[in-house]
Amino acid sequence: QSCLSRQQLLAAIRQMQQLPRGQETRFSEGLRAVRSRLSTIHASLAKAVPEPPAAACPALQAPADGRKFGTKYLVDHEVHFACDPGFQLLGSSTRICQANGSWTGQEARCAEISECSSSPCQNGGTCLDGLNHFKCLCPPQWTGTTCQYQAQTAPPTWSVTDDPAFSRQPRCAQIAQTQQCSCDPGFHMSGTASNGICQDLNECEVYQQEGGPRLCAHACVNIPGSFHCSCPAGYVLLGDGKSCEDIDECALSQDTCTSGSTCINTRGGFQCVTPQCPPAAGNVSYVKTSHCQCERNPCPMESRSCHQAPKTISFHYLPLPSKLQTPAPLFRMATVVAPGQPGPDSLRFGITGGNNHGHFVVQRSDWHTGELLLVQSLQGPCTIHVDVDMAEYLDRVFQAKHLSKITLFVSAYEF
Repeated sequence: QSCLSRQQLLAAIRQMQQLPRGQETRFSEGLRAVRSRLSTIHASLAKAVPEPPAAACPALQAPADGRKFGTKYLVDHEVHFACDPGFQLLGSSTRICQANGSWTGQEARCAEISECSSSPCQNGGTCLDGLNHFKCLCPPQWTGTTCQYQAQTAPPTWSVTDDPAFSRQPRCAQIAQTQQCSCDPGFHMSGTASNGICQDLNECEVYQQEGGPRLCAHACVNIPGSFHCSCPAGYVLLGDGKSCEDIDECALSQDTCTSGSTCINTRGGFQCVTPQCPPAAGNVSYVKTSHCQCERNPCPMESRSCHQAPKTISFHYLPLPSKLQTPAPLFRMATVVAPGQPGPDSLRFGITGGNNHGHFVVQRSDWHTGELLLVQSLQGPCTIHVDVDMAEYLDRVFQAKHLSKITLFVSAYEF
């Protein structure tokens, strides 16, 4: 009996030894299944997660014979294009940077406007291209918008007749028993066929009266057989013979500023400026740290009014042409953080002073930069002042304020 019980006991022990092995096997199989399932879920999630949006788009260049407005290529920023006079824009005038890193619209190109390409002038007329129109300069025996009518030409009102230098004898030749007369370029035949004279063509008045393309950026001077352009004082005529470029009197040491002032080049001239820090008031005082910046002296801990006063005051001077196309970005303010110091997490910008508020707005261009925009064109000559401040906040608590005092010198001319 005892022998049988011992065998039964050994069998039971062997069964109990097999039980953990089975459980261990099932546990390992279950663990492998769980790992396989997790790998499958991870792979499917990785495929489903979209790629992070691009932070910027490729740089865009100004088209040939055109201009580009906008220097930021971040997502949702715009770039604008325009063509020079005499050219028309093909493609998109505005392109926006999309989240996928590509620009909307089509590449901008500038194509020359040529109304004369179809040769509209008949009977030897000379075609002059204008903005969306053309003009025919007809030979003496022809008249009409396309020189289509034969007529006796009378001296037009825009001819110069009282100066001998502007009149010449025609060049005549006998051809097949008929006398044929012609004039030099820049002159036209006036009078009868038997008693004609070559008179100067006043290009300046022809183009002005007919609304043709502007011959000169500033002033057109008629000369016998031709014309030339002139520029106002403070400008020099460029190589194209019609455009005017500002002379930088400051860089050329042509200014009359004293040693205590700074020369600011303006369009057509210069200004001598001497920025001054505001006088001390109460606990607030400033020290000049450069010719164009003042910094506030340390404030007493208990003086709230001192901490609210601008920490820095900077002076900026911008030359502008008259009637500048708007909207036009003029000035940017940005926060600067010392290494290792916590920077502000919020900025507020505002126009706080000046003599022409309605012409400007301040907008945020990104989280740490504000931009002053000209939204209403300015007619020169004039001098405009505008003050822009930037307040820094950390966890909604005011930290510091910075003031920029901006002076705009607006030229009398549009160039």
